[in-house]
Amino acid sequence: MLKKSLFIKPNIALEGRRNDAAPALTPCPQCRRRLTAGEKEENLQVCPLCGYHFRIGARKRIAMLADADSFRELDGDLTACDRLHFPQYEEKLDAARKASGEKEAVISGVCAIQETPCALFAMEADFMMGSMSPTVGEKITRLFEYAAANALPVIGVTVSGGARVQEGILSLMQMAKTSAAVRRHSDAGLFYGVLLTHPTTGGVTASFAMEGDVILAEPGALIGFAGPRVIEQTLRQKLPQGFQKAEFLLKKGFVDAIVPRQRQKEVVGELLRLHSENGLARGKEA
Repeated sequence: MLKKSLFIKPNIALEGRRNDAAPALTPCPQCRRRLTAGEKEENLQVCPLCGYHFRIGARKRIAMLADADSFRELDGDLTACDRLHFPQYEEKLDAARKASGEKEAVISGVCAIQETPCALFAMEADFMMGSMSPTVGEKITRLFEYAAANALPVIGVTVSGGARVQEGILSLMQMAKTSAAVRRHSDAGLFYGVLLTHPTTGGVTASFAMEGDVILAEPGALIGFAGPRVIEQTLRQKLPQGFQKAEFLLKKGFVDAIVPRQRQKEVVGELLRLHSENGLARGKEA
């Protein structure tokens, strides 16, 4: 027998007050647990149940890694522009600036991580999925040149969908440009460490993202050149489950370690100390 309560009209005013009072909940994409904003913040945007790493912005990433009040931004005035007059690109740039609060898809500067000075860049997913434009390539190149001139190690945090199609070959040219800057920095005997986050793909993966002396990755990060669907359609065969995830790449030797977000500052700091001490020792021997 049907209950009479099924046909009672809900009190909309009371319902609205209850919803306003209740904290907003975000379902974890992996385990479906519903998390409050407070829970996510306390766990550095990581699900406390399954360890899923939510995507975070570049400035929050920098705040997590850099020592308090130590970050000084470089080339913050450089911004994306519509060089090729690509249809609707200006509108997309305006939307990206509003969504991210940034002028471009990468933030670069100098800081200290666990008291070791370094240069640091972090890519911004909310700016056109961290796509690499000529301005992104210029900022990263300038950072490596600054680091080489000032004998600083570089730490990079990547997240990207690849080269920005709206800037065509000019974007693709950044692969060679940034790679040359990484090489000059390496030839100066300086350390470059990379942290790959979800996703790191396309021209970024095929250039500076995979050129570090030590390559770290967040758990579950998708890392590759082309997406899995594109590869399957091209090869016309089924690929292994999770073949582009960080865990698979670790087994194949493309990634040196998978580091959860809670330990990233500690691990990066240790790497910087280790290579700084080695660099000082080499200098004294010379």
